[in-house]
Amino acid sequence: MLPHPPLESHYDSSETKRQFVTRLFNSGAKYYDFVEGWGSFGTGARYRRSALERHGLRPGQRLLDVACGTGLVAAEAMKILGSAEKITCLDPSEGMLAVARTKLAARFVCARAEQIPLPDDSFEFLTMGYALRHVADLEEAFREYRRVLAPGGKLLILEITKPARPIQAFLFRAYFAHFFPFLALVFTRSRQARDLVQYYWETMDTCVQPARILEAMRSSGLKEVNCSTRFELFSEYTAVKS
Repeated sequence: MLPHPPLESHYDSSETKRQFVTRLFNSGAKYYDFVEGWGSFGTGARYRRSALERHGLRPGQRLLDVACGTGLVAAEAMKILGSAEKITCLDPSEGMLAVARTKLAARFVCARAEQIPLPDDSFEFLTMGYALRHVADLEEAFREYRRVLAPGGKLLILEITKPARPIQAFLFRAYFAHFFPFLALVFTRSRQARDLVQYYWETMDTCVQPARILEAMRSSGLKEVNCSTRFELFSEYTAVKS
């Protein structure tokens, strides 16, 4: 199952999508934290840590952060776990991993969500922060998540979902489609940063509905599948490996 229809203005196949997305994140990596910081009005770190705590991350657990990017989720997890000793960060972008390595002494793996080069039953907790829209196939990714989770292990996916109500949807579009990309260009003077933010909007605008994501999670063998939404914007998908 595709997370969104192909964006033909950027790529024309699954293979060229992978190349495009990796190139996009490699070129925008050095701007990512700055853009994310003001784009979320400085609330991103607090929200990530709150989500991890609410969904049960606790000291002693082994954590895999898939599509870790610059390590924003992993850095908050480290504060809960007490160290980065049991954290593994996985991402297909070497540029993003290079930034993440400056933040925590975790294990880093350059790989895709659909092909995780790690053993079965390796982690008690698996996270993915705002990157589900960038995988090639939802069910392939979820099957890999189930495989590497230990029995009873928890999956937490953080995502931004386009609001359903018209007024909220209008404001959402105005901010992410126009205001955010414009300011990213103004503040960074980088077309790469602008293009990265613009692509975020395009994938959020076309992403499949939460019901289909939950369907893909169930069909991949995950149990206790659920989605909760905060502020009609932030979706928290959870599941366990039975």
